Amino acid sequence: MDVFFFGYGSLVNRQTHDYGNAERARAKGWRRIWRHTALRPVAFLTAVPDPDCEIDGLIAPVPNGDWRALDAREHAYDRIRLADLPDHPLPYQPEVAIYSIPEGKHGAPSMAHPVLLSYLDVVVQGYLHEFGPDGVERFFATTDGWDAPILDDRAHPHYPRHQHLTPAETALVDDWLVRLDTAVVHLDDHPPIPRSPQ
Repeated sequence: MDVFFFGYGSLVNRQTHDYGNAERARAKGWRRIWRHTALRPVAFLTAVPDPDCEIDGLIAPVPNGDWRALDAREHAYDRIRLADLPDHPLPYQPEVAIYSIPEGKHGAPSMAHPVLLSYLDVVVQGYLHEFGPDGVERFFATTDGWDAPILDDRAHPHYPRHQHLTPAETALVDDWLVRLDTAVVHLDDHPPIPRSPQ
């Protein structure tokens, strides 16, 4: 039987991968946070243990347990088997893994390592399509680190899996950034960032 991954960031957006038979799920005991590592030039989401939190996401099978492609995409993370299986609609309980950066190997985002708006757009679009506006609200509520600088690269996206957003989807993201009083930095006002191959 195939093993599964639990995606809680860009993997929630089905347009960024070709893993079929994905199902909506909820993982208990985890929370998202914006972090960066020396392995990538920008900040991104990781999951950290939190016994009082649960996060929405997608689970999908990894055919024949061949993790090579997904491990390459998630190369800054460790792949961890979930002890507490997510809530999901499957009629059986598969083995499920989550990607998380180990404690001590990540730091807070900074102007040198900002969050890409093109990446956040992809994540929010995924949650909107899968879980609706309430799911988007839960995403923002169960993610920490919104004091991170957000680099507005929409005109020239640096995220390799960037997607086209409708005007309504763009407005939804922008509205949440205003609500959270985030610091949005325009690409022209920021030193060049190397493009990540992943």
